[in-house]
Amino acid sequence: MKSKYQVPNLERALKIMEFLSTRPSAVSMAEITRELGYPNNSVFRIVSTLEEYGYLNRDPQSKEFRLSRKLLSLGYQALVETSVIEKSSDLLRSLRDKTGETALLGTLLDGEGVVLEQMPSTAPIKFTVSPGTRFALHTAAPAKAILAFSNDDEVDRQIGLMQFTIFTRRTLRSADGYRKILASVRKTGYATDCEEESEGVSCLAAPIFDYRGHPIAAIWITGPTFRLTTERLDAIASIVIDHASAISVRLGFQDERHTPSE
Repeated sequence: MKSKYQVPNLERALKIMEFLSTRPSAVSMAEITRELGYPNNSVFRIVSTLEEYGYLNRDPQSKEFRLSRKLLSLGYQALVETSVIEKSSDLLRSLRDKTGETALLGTLLDGEGVVLEQMPSTAPIKFTVSPGTRFALHTAAPAKAILAFSNDDEVDRQIGLMQFTIFTRRTLRSADGYRKILASVRKTGYATDCEEESEGVSCLAAPIFDYRGHPIAAIWITGPTFRLTTERLDAIASIVIDHASAISVRLGFQDERHTPSE
């Protein structure tokens, strides 16, 4: 029995993607219409929308469609997030205990970041962010930490999505300035946000790598600037980097500073 909540065009879109997944080569719109029995106008609107959002690729000569790798990347991202959270909870707690500040875990989406998990500070004055919270990439320390070690295509793509909204007088305002920051992060191994998004709040982040050496997430601390001064951030950077490295090793990354048992 069909649910009364079904959306016909959404159901058709899913059926079209399932159909394309069974075909070894690209398929024409006429073949999709014939095989699935959907109206030609409906198929045209659906495949055009799926192409616009990157779920289908269309051959410029034959005009035939095939599935893109976006679905694969979404599935991989879901697996990565689950695995990273499972393998980092105790290390988030350790980072919180060693620094006294709120410790967080997050990753990147298209044009923004998302908080996956946190361990709140036990200090009377602290900053906490709920899992699922989105953050701007051009100001956030975790975004800088991840993109500093990403390939050039990914960096270009993410920078192209940035709006460079001005939050404070310290906010970065250009792509060129952002690229210079990424070059600096590659040298130090960590990134900071010193009141770039919120006055009185500072953060320090380090990247987490998967077994292929790709940066897939970041771990960071956040707290009031009167505690996280520039001098203290420099002093505790190695603690954040060590915890990020330990998580990376658990994900299969080969890091000579840690053993898989850590």
